[in-house]
Amino acid sequence: MSTRVRIDRQSPEVYSAMTRVVKVVREQATAAGLDRALLELVNMRVSQINGCETCLDTHWRAGTAAGVTPQKLALLPAWRDSELYDDRERAALAIAETVTSTAGPHLDDEQYAAVRKDLTDDETSMLIWASITINSFNRISILSRHPVPVRDADGRAAPEEQS
Repeated sequence: MSTRVRIDRQSPEVYSAMTRVVKVVREQATAAGLDRALLELVNMRVSQINGCETCLDTHWRAGTAAGVTPQKLALLPAWRDSELYDDRERAALAIAETVTSTAGPHLDDEQYAAVRKDLTDDETSMLIWASITINSFNRISILSRHPVPVRDADGRAAPEEQS
């Protein structure tokens, strides 16, 4: 028996408030002109950095459903070296990594200005909020040890793993 507290179940009101924040961020991001595919790239990259298997499992499926190619998802750790990512995606990923790796290098003023040339104020704000929220959910899932089902080649959970 696991001694882990599933904080989403232990404190459902707080978890529900967190999911409402994500919903507002998604709505505002869409209103700002950010598409779901870009947000899922951010979710995937942050989850890779944090090593959150639950969120990686969730967001690779959401990313492909939003039109992100499997190749882009596979090469995401090497986005700086790949020509697959456009300027907006690069700007979004730079923001996501800066929000996530607070102990690492930060965007200096010159780097921040370079990122901003491809994003509006609203887009920048919503990408920061999206990065903050996925970081929060990474921590919830990692500390709660949310289980990840074994999936088949089509992404369906194996029958014995479904709950």
